[in-house]
Amino acid sequence: MQKLKQLNHLLIEFYDKLSSWEQSVVKETGYTLAQVHTIEVLGSHGPMRMKELADRLSITTGTLTVQVDKLVKAGLIVRLPQEQDRRSILVDLTPEGRALHQHHNALHLALVEDLTRHLSSEEQQMLISSMTKINQEF
Repeated sequence: MQKLKQLNHLLIEFYDKLSSWEQSVVKETGYTLAQVHTIEVLGSHGPMRMKELADRLSITTGTLTVQVDKLVKAGLIVRLPQEQDRRSILVDLTPEGRALHQHHNALHLALVEDLTRHLSSEEQQMLISSMTKINQEF
């Protein structure tokens, strides 16, 4: 039980620090954290239907519609009709959206490099394995 308490404390501490870092990095872009997360998902997974994107972000399609409207207006996302189902709309990144995604992704990679610089190759592999298993539980 003590190990679980310690792990709980460490996970909460890590989440708080990561959230704080993310807020400070996103603040510089002029976009909201939710908007940048939308860009991240599309940049990582490619074009998708609004329903699928909302599910990945764990938000309602109504909330997503408001975000996408703002990102379309900002020139970061484009809506595309889907040929197979005209009722369905795909959303995708514009070249400007891809550039924002690449920049933000580079910041994440630099953070991971910084955080893991003192870990051996074996420790890094163990962390990868552990995080993979933890993420599968969600």
